[in-house]
Amino acid sequence: MTKGLVLFSIVVPPAINAPAEPTLEKIYTKDSRFQRIKAFFKRRSCPMERYAADLVTAADLHKLDWRLLPSLALVESSGGKTYANNNVFGWDSCKQKFPTIQAGIHAVAERLANSPYYKGKTLDGKLKAYNQNPHYAAVVKRVMSQLATESW
Repeated sequence: MTKGLVLFSIVVPPAINAPAEPTLEKIYTKDSRFQRIKAFFKRRSCPMERYAADLVTAADLHKLDWRLLPSLALVESSGGKTYANNNVFGWDSCKQKFPTIQAGIHAVAERLANSPYYKGKTLDGKLKAYNQNPHYAAVVKRVMSQLATESW
């Protein structure tokens, strides 16, 4: 018998007929918010259409108005048409880099909910902190209104 470290591994084969993990899109298929965001971006030929489920998920996780993130994306990057560093929200004057667009969605949602600059503020307060331009809040809120009222 030897003294020392013994390493072993257990290999578990994948289960046959195991159901695939549902995608976010399948989870939200019947959610009207998902449908509205998807249709809203599709009508405008915006790449952010494919991230509709991520936008709803991030809003729900961080208790944000479901219309805020898509509206910011439309205002800041034309719905994902023009952006850099996977930053479709223009976060930190577009200097912030995200590994993926999904990571950017969730990071921005988390900051809008929990950062001292935003936490506890009304929508107007959050928008004023997001962009100091006096017309910015009105532009974002107009997009939010369109999201809520357009048919899908």
